[in-house]
Amino acid sequence: PDSRFVGYAKANDNLFRQIHIYSLEQKKSYPVTEGRFDDRNPVFDSSGKYLYFFSSRSYRPAFFFRGRSDTDWGINYSDTTGIYAVVLTADAKSPFAAGAKNDDVANPVRIDFENINRRIVGAPVPPGNYANLRANKNRLFYLSTPSPGTNPANTLPPALRSYNFDKQEVETVIAGNVGSFQLNAGGDKIIYSGDGFGIIEAKPNQKSDDGALDLSAMKMNLEPRQEWKQIFDEAWRIERDFYYDPNLRGLDWVAIKKRYEPLLPFVAHREDLNYLIGEMVSELGTGHLLVGGGDMLNIPRTNVGLLGADLEIANGFYRFKKILRGDNSSNETRAPLAEPGILVKEGEYLLAVNDKPLRAGDEPFSFFENTVGKSVILTINDKPTDKDARKISVRPIGDEMPLRYLDWVEENRRKVSDATNGRCGYIHVPDIGGRGINEFAKGFYAQIDKRCLIIDSRWNGGGYFPSFFIELLRRQTIANYAPREGNDLRVPGAAINGPKVMIVNEYNISGGDAFAYFFQKTKIGQIVGMRTAGATIGNVGTPATIDEGQVETSALALWDTIGGQSRWVVENKGVIPDIPIDNRPDLVISGRDPQLEKAIEVIKLKLAKQVPLLARPSYKSVKIP
Repeated sequence: PDSRFVGYAKANDNLFRQIHIYSLEQKKSYPVTEGRFDDRNPVFDSSGKYLYFFSSRSYRPAFFFRGRSDTDWGINYSDTTGIYAVVLTADAKSPFAAGAKNDDVANPVRIDFENINRRIVGAPVPPGNYANLRANKNRLFYLSTPSPGTNPANTLPPALRSYNFDKQEVETVIAGNVGSFQLNAGGDKIIYSGDGFGIIEAKPNQKSDDGALDLSAMKMNLEPRQEWKQIFDEAWRIERDFYYDPNLRGLDWVAIKKRYEPLLPFVAHREDLNYLIGEMVSELGTGHLLVGGGDMLNIPRTNVGLLGADLEIANGFYRFKKILRGDNSSNETRAPLAEPGILVKEGEYLLAVNDKPLRAGDEPFSFFENTVGKSVILTINDKPTDKDARKISVRPIGDEMPLRYLDWVEENRRKVSDATNGRCGYIHVPDIGGRGINEFAKGFYAQIDKRCLIIDSRWNGGGYFPSFFIELLRRQTIANYAPREGNDLRVPGAAINGPKVMIVNEYNISGGDAFAYFFQKTKIGQIVGMRTAGATIGNVGTPATIDEGQVETSALALWDTIGGQSRWVVENKGVIPDIPIDNRPDLVISGRDPQLEKAIEVIKLKLAKQVPLLARPSYKSVKIP
């Protein structure tokens, strides 16, 4: 508060952050908290008597069922963050005690570091999911959002809130979408961002449009070549400062810049700049050196409705070769031609769209421009003639990929089930993000009655660390509880105990690489397919360029202990399958999947060696002498 002390949070080896205060006069740092909790976001109050901070000290377990309502319990710790204060001097009271807070400024600021951790007090604010703590003389300000995965009905809505020291209560400053905010130096004004920007008084009961800033009339003079030069320099600095290897793999990074910088005068478009930056950063030779975006021309595109079907030409007309059935219980996989009451069969002819005749040689997609989600009249017949044709109304979709993906997965699951007499399950994991987590959960929990499992991880685009998948796949049933009626209750509640096989290919990248590596290292089972891409060095996010472009760097490198030595693994090497096999294009075109076929062959051999499952023990009769 008087420019003599700096408060900061530093992560310890346990990954919990710890609050420290650095004395500029003494050139010494003092720990304030003990490091047993995740303490962060320190901020001095204007009087110089207190240091406020967030800390995750409230562990309130919430039990939930993983994927199904049985004994597969999980524990979630949400709303763990509280607001705390450090009383900086030994003779001061808690700022949260009635009448204790005053605005007298400590001059100079004095901090008694002895036993300072014993002078940490909690604010009378319920624990929650908080961010961006700020303070003025009368209030603490912070953002409050529902915790991920919590039920919105049981949580307060997102808001900018404050704690009033005088009234000793929590107030709502702005309810709704506030992404960030900042107090001015005097502490009486707040600038916030949400749907737009605004400046308001630092007091409660403001409306989200109060103080809204109208930026529509703002103009700026832009010199593209100067901006491109700044972006180029920034991209070079991002790699220099954030790349995982401080030695930049031994490259002379200054010389690399001098090699590419002379090409800047020849850049004529923002895409040219991305290409030039991409060439420069690719000298580092590792994955996740992502370059893209920026100030590009936004070209409006016409939407084209899709029917979720393959067409073929026959007898001078188009007919339905294949109709995707989808899953109409979900809007994402709604199949226009398979909805209830839409009676269309494969082999029938599509004669007209909205009464406009469709014939072989016409571009069928042009008949569906601007029809996504709208009612379209199709003329259908089982013969290539308009006589006795019928008309149906359908609503085309804008993306068939979810339907085609579902069709492919279900066909693979059927092949595995048929080949193993229903004993083996099949899951495809497309990534280690939200979609992949959903697909894994839907496939795993629905198939815990299977004796074995094929995990198809081909084309896995990565995302998070896949440790949660590995934990579930390594599970084994420990014991069972037998109720009088119904099935046994297993512990843990969900496990597939039998053999497992993973399929990978050259398109497994990032977390998809890591998933295969962890699967292989933990000896869950064998891997079939082709060597993965070998691009595991991940990114953690870097600042956007001035025009909202993206320049990412390889910031997190995977290493392991092998043969008693620490080594970088997977990057530029990939994960080599135990059983290498390629999907030859000619075989794929003919409808075969050699990699899946080999996985089925391997799992059947393992199944043959499994011991029979044991039933419940017999009930014993008690003999009374």
